Amino acid sequence: MSIKRVLGASTALTLCSAAAFAQDTTITIATVNNGDMIRMQSYTDTFTEQTGIAVEWVTLEENVLRQRVTTDITTNGGQFDIMTIGMYETPIWGANDWLIPLNDLSEDYDAEDILPAMRNGLSHDGTLYAAPFYGESSMVMYRTDLMEQAGLEMPQAPTWEFIREAAAAMDDPENDINGICLRGKAGWGEGGAFITVTGNSFGARWFDEDWTAQFDQPEWNEALTFFVNLMNDYGPEGYATNGFNENLSLFQQGKCGMWIDATVAASFVTNPTDSTVADSVGFALAPNKEGIDKRSNWLWAWALAIPAGTQKEDAAKQFIEWATSKEYIELVAANEGWANVPPGARTSLYETPEYQEVPFAAMTLESIKAADPNNPTVDPVPYVGIQFVAIPEFAGIATQVSQEFSAVYAGQQSVDEALEKAQAITTEEMEAAGY
Repeated sequence: MSIKRVLGASTALTLCSAAAFAQDTTITIATVNNGDMIRMQSYTDTFTEQTGIAVEWVTLEENVLRQRVTTDITTNGGQFDIMTIGMYETPIWGANDWLIPLNDLSEDYDAEDILPAMRNGLSHDGTLYAAPFYGESSMVMYRTDLMEQAGLEMPQAPTWEFIREAAAAMDDPENDINGICLRGKAGWGEGGAFITVTGNSFGARWFDEDWTAQFDQPEWNEALTFFVNLMNDYGPEGYATNGFNENLSLFQQGKCGMWIDATVAASFVTNPTDSTVADSVGFALAPNKEGIDKRSNWLWAWALAIPAGTQKEDAAKQFIEWATSKEYIELVAANEGWANVPPGARTSLYETPEYQEVPFAAMTLESIKAADPNNPTVDPVPYVGIQFVAIPEFAGIATQVSQEFSAVYAGQQSVDEALEKAQAITTEEMEAAGY
């Protein structure tokens, strides 16, 4: 495949001219071990052939990645030339001048094509500090065959009450089918993210308008109790250690009636090469509690950013332009089909007729548009963010809180005990931080 066909004529010329002085350049990229990132690595040789820039990958589990890149950026460690980060870290790190602004990307790159929700979430004071490789919300993925056998029909916008009814109806332990699979793994971005958006949909919030922790309020007790009962009754054994990748594997093996998680998973559960249930998957909006309008969907992007300490800024920007471009999307589509391109990042993708025929495309876009990080909860809050609170202290606090919740899932303590500890942890940390 020619350079012009893959990248477009002007971009190809830029890359070719850059190759002359980049022959000895190697950039190191830290990324998460999600499927789209693994796929990106398989195309790296194409980038290297066109630019002369070699790429070394450091691929890590989500919790480990967050720890490694946070340590590196805060200590100016210089291990990485590009980091895979998200909407929580990017504005905070950009405000601290820890990231190189991406305000000088080429005209061909067309930064204005990035979906507004993604561009806004990856910017600080109007400056883009990370480019989205893919964007996501969350939604219900379910087995259409099992739903039909149960005599039920999934609404486009289900309630939690319906989700429990459906989980009960589809649960079939004798055939190793769990009614539902959900995240319980400790980590603010793993199980912590899921229980936070579940709490939002029950009327819970992390803080009131005075930054007072709210885990001692009845809404949190109701949300956590509902989740624990649902998973204990109809979830898989050991769900306390299951995150995105573990549940993806279970669903692909036909062991889940439903899975509520990142919209990006849709391409993997419908891929017949990897999924045994690819031809019987349906999609719906993330659920809300009956009588409450707030849905349990989040907003996120896995994005590529350049730490300010890199000595290879130009090479890093070339890679980011390549990996998050329209042309990269077309490259993947040409080789693996439109269903397997990185979703949720560019407006033009959802205007592409071939992509509009992908069964989950419309629901993904609807879910992204439904997520409102400026109004994430039923009652007012002083923070921005849906499955996170956009303050520097949140990651540390939420990691601890998620560990207490996972201990409940593992049967090591009660809901009341976990919420009491969460309230104490959060209050102490916020007071120490001066809130």
